[in-house]
Amino acid sequence: MRKSVSIFKNNFLKQEPWRVFRIMSEFVEGIEGLSGIKKAVSFFGSKRAERDSEYYKLAYRTAKLLANNGYDIITGAGPGIMEAANKGAFETKRKSVGLNILIPEQQTPNPYVNYLLEFRYFFVRKVIFVKYSCAFVVLPGGFGTLDELFEAVALIQTHRVEPFPVVLMNRNFWGGLLDWFKQVLLQKGTILKKDFSLLKVVDEPQEVVKIINNFSQRKRRRGKSK
Repeated sequence: MRKSVSIFKNNFLKQEPWRVFRIMSEFVEGIEGLSGIKKAVSFFGSKRAERDSEYYKLAYRTAKLLANNGYDIITGAGPGIMEAANKGAFETKRKSVGLNILIPEQQTPNPYVNYLLEFRYFFVRKVIFVKYSCAFVVLPGGFGTLDELFEAVALIQTHRVEPFPVVLMNRNFWGGLLDWFKQVLLQKGTILKKDFSLLKVVDEPQEVVKIINNFSQRKRRRGKSK
């Protein structure tokens, strides 16, 4: 006698095979939601940066300067560095995009996001960051910041995406990590010297704008010459 099993028992939308459709829906919502974004820079950094901190003020000034140069700003929608960057865009009347992640430790979107998308899956959110950014600006942060930084570098290094500027801000903060790259990874042969060209390290907002503008201009010239 054949056994009949209902696929609709026990809330089928929570079952593993149906998770594929939830993932697809997040991609569709993200791509459709940001279809109007043509020129944006994503900011990454610690959610724990206080509003009176050096890093918060640096993120705010950099985002505001980029916004004044015609760039929309994308962040993870949280507090700290993310809030500072969104504030810079918000005050300049540019699109201030927040890609919020729904996690058990609930993150409330900061008040300077004027365009919010929410995600359950980190990997979908990462794809959206890369797809709609012409550059990444990375300020001091923790494991989440490092994850997003290294994912971008790996994608560029392996030619999975078109190259784009990845700019680290604050030489003092990143210096130790970069020294480790040179003294350990490079010496052990696990990376190549040319890989360092994937990262730009600066201290001032004007340097960030110059790097991104120059890259965009070179890209446009290459496009016209084809």
